[in-house]
Amino acid sequence: MILAGDIGATKALLRLAPRSGRGAAVEARFASRDYPDFDSLLRAFLGLVAARRGSRIAIERACFGVAGPVAAGRSQLTYLPWRIDAGAVARRFGIGEVRLLNDLAAAAHGITALRRRDLATLQAGHPLNAAPRVVIAAGSGLGVAYTVPSPGQDLVVAGEGGHAAFAPRDDVQMELWRHLRKTLGQVSVEHIVSGPGLERIYRFLRLRRHRRAAPGPAPSATEIAERARSGRSALAAEALDLFISAYAGAAADHALAVLARGGIFLAGGIAPAILWRLRQGDFVRAFNRCDVPQQLTRAMPVYVVREERVALLGAMRLAARP
Repeated sequence: MILAGDIGATKALLRLAPRSGRGAAVEARFASRDYPDFDSLLRAFLGLVAARRGSRIAIERACFGVAGPVAAGRSQLTYLPWRIDAGAVARRFGIGEVRLLNDLAAAAHGITALRRRDLATLQAGHPLNAAPRVVIAAGSGLGVAYTVPSPGQDLVVAGEGGHAAFAPRDDVQMELWRHLRKTLGQVSVEHIVSGPGLERIYRFLRLRRHRRAAPGPAPSATEIAERARSGRSALAAEALDLFISAYAGAAADHALAVLARGGIFLAGGIAPAILWRLRQGDFVRAFNRCDVPQQLTRAMPVYVVREERVALLGAMRLAARP
């Protein structure tokens, strides 16, 4: 049996299945913050497996995509106080081999496992099969990975692109940058293009509109999106539009860095949740608004990944490899 996981700051998806891909599998979703550490989470999942199957399962290999940088089989998650050591997990749980990789790297490996219905096309472009791809995912934070075609097996490059400096693209974004710089110091892309970033944008626009701090807490990112969709709040709609513009700018920066004619894939939890707004065209217009000839970005396909299990699918593929 092989075990795979997508371990994020908000949710964790785990799946145990036969290596052949045939036969019954067990998959479960957990709220990451309900557990003090990764071992507790994994123990809960394996307990669920044992209860369903009635016996302990021998696990040959495991692969976990984790929301944080990975080095030498170890990771400190960015937004959880969890430190995961692949070798220690293998010993404690009797797993033959455990592999860790960044969750966006896992998502990049999972892109090729997606079906047509798992993607929503924002810009068809003119895709090239042998060209680089970019996976960029806004959620609790912002993650980025590149896929570079290579004989036999694509090369996936993941880093911490969400922590790159934010580059304002218009006067309002410059105002936002100045506002956040007062409290944050260096303003990263993730400070704006993420769930917490959408909340910062809303608070900034509310202050800009009223010229004073409004009483009471600001709504959550989910509430802002819901208010924008319902038409109940012009301020929420304005905040969502500014967020989308910043997201498109970040995606364009990474796409141009590698000439991503293989496609730009918007993964993570936010893009599918606001797909109704992304389809209205402002994302693509902002994506194509740059200082290079527009035919470069217009030729790049842009997709929203509707399958939330893309990183889990990638981890499963890696766990199944010899």
